[in-house]
Amino acid sequence: MRNGIPDSKPDLGGLSILVIDDEMSSQDRTERELSSLGARVYPVPDSAGAAGVLSQERVHVILLSLPLADEKCLALVKEYKAKHPDTLFYLLTGQNYSFVEPVEESVRRVLDDYFRKPLDTGRFAGIVGASFGRPPTSTSLSVIEPLSIKAKPYFIFRSYPMRLALADLPRIAASEETVLVSGETGTGKELVARAVHMLSRRSNGPFVPINCGAIPESLIESELFGHEKGSFTGAYKSRKGKFEAAHNGTLFLDEIGDMPLLLQTRLLRVLEDKEIYRVGSDRKIPVNVRVITATHTDLENAVKNGLFREDLYYRLNVLRVHLPPLRERIDDIPVLALHFLERTFDEMGRPAPYPAFSPETVHLLQQYPWKGNVRELRNIMTRVATLLPPDTTRVFPAHILPHLGEAKRAERSADLPQPPSGVVVPAGMPLEKAEEMLIHEALKQAGGNRTRAAKLLGISIRTLRRRLNRNTH
Repeated sequence: MRNGIPDSKPDLGGLSILVIDDEMSSQDRTERELSSLGARVYPVPDSAGAAGVLSQERVHVILLSLPLADEKCLALVKEYKAKHPDTLFYLLTGQNYSFVEPVEESVRRVLDDYFRKPLDTGRFAGIVGASFGRPPTSTSLSVIEPLSIKAKPYFIFRSYPMRLALADLPRIAASEETVLVSGETGTGKELVARAVHMLSRRSNGPFVPINCGAIPESLIESELFGHEKGSFTGAYKSRKGKFEAAHNGTLFLDEIGDMPLLLQTRLLRVLEDKEIYRVGSDRKIPVNVRVITATHTDLENAVKNGLFREDLYYRLNVLRVHLPPLRERIDDIPVLALHFLERTFDEMGRPAPYPAFSPETVHLLQQYPWKGNVRELRNIMTRVATLLPPDTTRVFPAHILPHLGEAKRAERSADLPQPPSGVVVPAGMPLEKAEEMLIHEALKQAGGNRTRAAKLLGISIRTLRRRLNRNTH
């Protein structure tokens, strides 16, 4: 590993690289070595040549020799990066050159990094490949856009935190151990689980996801382990559970922190014995399943509070992937936003060229907190693209701000408990007290049944559990 990047060289196939260098020997060497890695290289000696390439080609990386970094050339780069925020810009410096403050200040807003001559193509390829989500080996992740849930997963990023988070995925996939994926809601935990499955020896087997927080407690046991005919009211025929459905494949248990304690005990037994019993049966059924779990909650804290079994936690947390929230990887925000915008335009059949973000828009997107993370960004960009006038050539903050307000209102209303029938909240009651009262009354009306209480309140069972946990500590 070097700087968090696997040492093996990734494939740069499909990437276009503009090399602006007036030293012919250096230019030829750079072109030859990058071309051997599959990149399409455009070597030019000056800003005029660069302008010609940038006006006709979609360039992913710009390499600029420092002596040519004059005002005209930097203006070209700034203009191009404003239209294509995902473009990487690097300076090529002399062997003994060190940055001085005036030079650094003049380029720092658009500069991603610098490399010394002669270019270390191994290091360069590793960083560029990882920035575009390219595989560190031939068995790694696909960057092909998935058109359905059966397509290969992909990641779009350029930030160092994401590079670190995903660096070990190929080795994790090669193992058969359980994996715990942690991160806030909307960060892409299921995408990681699918990637691990796709890269593993089980890729030809089924990938079966289940959200433990979205299924009523009375049904989740049957969902996981199946049931026999007549085992409970409504069981009119025998049915396989998710473990059997995932045989020879991968079972993804999302929001594992919401699993009831009693079921946690049974899950631990299945992980140890690799066999299940359907509800209403004493017949053993062997299962060959790799289990990947995910959570947005602090399981360590849940263990301390007696809400999650400690032995199960250690059994699930053999291998760990933690995804940082979007606000901690702001370099990825313009790239992702542009991707979602252009994808929506493409789905709508809107012809290229597509509108670009203004610098003010990029700043706005990077300053917004994105509590819903990538999922929220995707939804807002889809809305913006759908409602954008056809003749728009640039996306300004005015196009986005109204939708950010809608997202905030929707987020608040979706997560706010609504009064159950017959319950009136006294005027002036503090929000926390009102929430406690509403939850208490809903549980009372539901006879203590949390699933029914959540329905009365108009919130998810997961949100109700989270509120109950918060109110008791």
